Amino acid sequence: MVSQPLGRLRVNAVFGHGGQPTRWMVIGEAPGEQEDRQGLPFVGRSGQLLDAMLASVGMSRERDVFIANVIKCRPPGNRNPKPEEIAACSPYLMRQIALLKPERILVVGRFAAQTLLGTDATIGNLRGRIHRFKDESGREIPVVVSYHPAYLLRSPSEKARAWQDLRLACSQL
Repeated sequence: MVSQPLGRLRVNAVFGHGGQPTRWMVIGEAPGEQEDRQGLPFVGRSGQLLDAMLASVGMSRERDVFIANVIKCRPPGNRNPKPEEIAACSPYLMRQIALLKPERILVVGRFAAQTLLGTDATIGNLRGRIHRFKDESGREIPVVVSYHPAYLLRSPSEKARAWQDLRLACSQL
């Protein structure tokens, strides 16, 4: 059975939102139900936590952080993105990165990290160090991998590690 493209199932495409010029870019995985309704990334409890995390290091989505997702349309039932959906949306994300020219990228969540870094490694193996991403122009951008805010809401004991990741991202200023 062939599944429908996500664009036919969505209410809104969620391309991203945030400050420009962009100092940081935060990249998540896919819009959820609230994001699909509002057409904005990271709204609801996950967005509130992300905003608080960014504020703790002096950053704001309104001022200097642009937030986007790998997938621009909500997968039904908030399921994990399929490889063909990631492939369909990746050119949009790559172009966003090239146009926004962020100083650094904070990637939250397994699918976002694996997509951006071209790996199948786990979050646990990717976090705690600086990675490099080459944009369309060949410019290298520091990338820090961390846990998705939704995961942190379910696993509050991991917030200390997410704080370490934010501090690591800040060290690249």
